[in-house]
Amino acid sequence: MKVPVVVMRGGTSKGVFLAFEHMPTNQLLWEDFLLDIMGSPDHRQIDGLGGANSLTSKAAIIKKSDLEGIDVEYTFAQISIENQMVDFKGNCGNISSAVGPYAIQQGLVPAKEPITTVRIFNTNTQKVIIAEVEVENGQVKTDGSCSIPGVPGTGSPIYLSFTRAEGAVTGKLFPTGNPIDIIETPNGSIPISIIDVANPLVFVRAQDIGLTGTELPHDYSQEKLKEMEEIRSMAAEMCQFSQKEEATKKSPAVPKMTIIAPPMDYTDLTGVERKASDMDLIIRMMSMQKPHQALAITGAICTTAGAFLKDTILSNIVTVTEEVVRLAHPAGIMQTKVDILAGHIAAIKVVRTARTILEGYVYTKRNYELSYQLA
Repeated sequence: MKVPVVVMRGGTSKGVFLAFEHMPTNQLLWEDFLLDIMGSPDHRQIDGLGGANSLTSKAAIIKKSDLEGIDVEYTFAQISIENQMVDFKGNCGNISSAVGPYAIQQGLVPAKEPITTVRIFNTNTQKVIIAEVEVENGQVKTDGSCSIPGVPGTGSPIYLSFTRAEGAVTGKLFPTGNPIDIIETPNGSIPISIIDVANPLVFVRAQDIGLTGTELPHDYSQEKLKEMEEIRSMAAEMCQFSQKEEATKKSPAVPKMTIIAPPMDYTDLTGVERKASDMDLIIRMMSMQKPHQALAITGAICTTAGAFLKDTILSNIVTVTEEVVRLAHPAGIMQTKVDILAGHIAAIKVVRTARTILEGYVYTKRNYELSYQLA
């Protein structure tokens, strides 16, 4: 059977965008359906649309919303490459940046020049994201001078505001109730901070696990990746997502393993020399047990919020004196902007680019009962 599909790049991720009405009527079949069209499980995803990388094995399911003050509802899915599972627990900020353009292009939101504001309700986290999309001649504008680390070329800027993002997945700012927890590992006691803003992250100081923080994705040994996954799995159990022994299989996407370090000079993936004076914090994230090539947007949002919190392991590393926070990742430096209202964070804003790559049909291997009939 064939199903309408749009492939879009959002920020530093790429995913398959599907209309809600083009999904199986029985939501219990959504996992099988998404694995089918992406070609999982298979480390190459050779028989589907997946790109054999966690950053390109993602899906967004969109529908027009009946909720007051909301334009569209959006469900994010992280499709495992090598396992028979789809993780719906958290959100992806990069994919979120393409939801606004998709909604406008598909006629779910009327285009208004020069800026169309799209209010998005993310069903995974039950949080609202506001996207500001440039529109020209009634169409989403994709060309522009905005450049983001990790994406070749430039494009039209898309501004994303994450509002009241605390407790996105766990319902708590600090899922364990503590700004800092001490965990016991084979290498000794390690302090960690688990913070849930936009997505839950487990923060670990690079020096505590034998790293500098300036490592690039190809610098990690398999032993080090295994050690970091052990820490992440312990944090998953502390968040009550799964037992530690099953976390890699049952909760691979959250919490996200995040290594932090104080500002220092390093050379990024593109060969550019990054100076300590240009950053507030060095950050390295894992994505589905592999090093992230850049930085997850939800990770940037959570880290930014964490920089303003007291008594976490971030507090001893980063001192924020401005509303702009500069996060140094493997592909460059990302900036986030914090809107402060009455001494509290009202919203955190990031800039992204996005564009449609393909619009057409995907052919499934199995038949599914869909809530529409294709002519």
